[in-house]
Amino acid sequence: MSKVYPSAKAALEDVVADGQIIAVGGFGLCGIPEALITALRDTGVKNLTGVSNNAGVDGKGLGQLLDTRQISKMISSYVGENKEFERQYLAGDIEIEFTPQGTLAERLRAGGAGIPAFFTATGAGTMIAEGKESREFDGREYILERAIVPHVSLVKADLADKSGNLVFRKTARNFNPEVAMAGKITIVEVEKLVEVGDIDPDHVHLPGVFVDRIVLNENPAKYIEHRTVRES
Repeated sequence: MSKVYPSAKAALEDVVADGQIIAVGGFGLCGIPEALITALRDTGVKNLTGVSNNAGVDGKGLGQLLDTRQISKMISSYVGENKEFERQYLAGDIEIEFTPQGTLAERLRAGGAGIPAFFTATGAGTMIAEGKESREFDGREYILERAIVPHVSLVKADLADKSGNLVFRKTARNFNPEVAMAGKITIVEVEKLVEVGDIDPDHVHLPGVFVDRIVLNENPAKYIEHRTVRES
């Protein structure tokens, strides 16, 4: 069966549902699967738990799903760029599970590797540790963090072959490999699609075994959060 789907809508329509955990790659607006996020918004599914480094910005990235109140909980490292998220959180309309960046990456990687939980010193003795098991190793306190296994992962890559072998572009790689590994179903949005064998095996960043569906988006908008230029 081909992994290539004709559109983001087609790739999502029989796999997303209310109440799911959806992991999304990206860092800020860098390396986000734009077409897949928009298509997810258009499905109308609700009560989602979003797993992403951040919650997008107002009207862009996961900010689109906040505008439509489709996300009821975020597992994130940072949400400070989104005023709509702030409004919903202060009103008690959305839940947040703060997770340090490295811990979030490792929770996703562990989920993809079949590791149910791990101990880390990050967050020990802080509010991050509340309600979590703790143990001492070599005189230092560690807390137990559970792996994350999303129902669906949405990923952005620069290049894929038709088997789903992926190549990411520079810093747009960010959380995308870990998100791809973790998902029960992983859908990747790419800018270039080639035949199997066209990518040098030594250049593959993530093997196709982690990818279930591929969508081609040759002309993404690639939004910039804050454009800073010198005065003329």
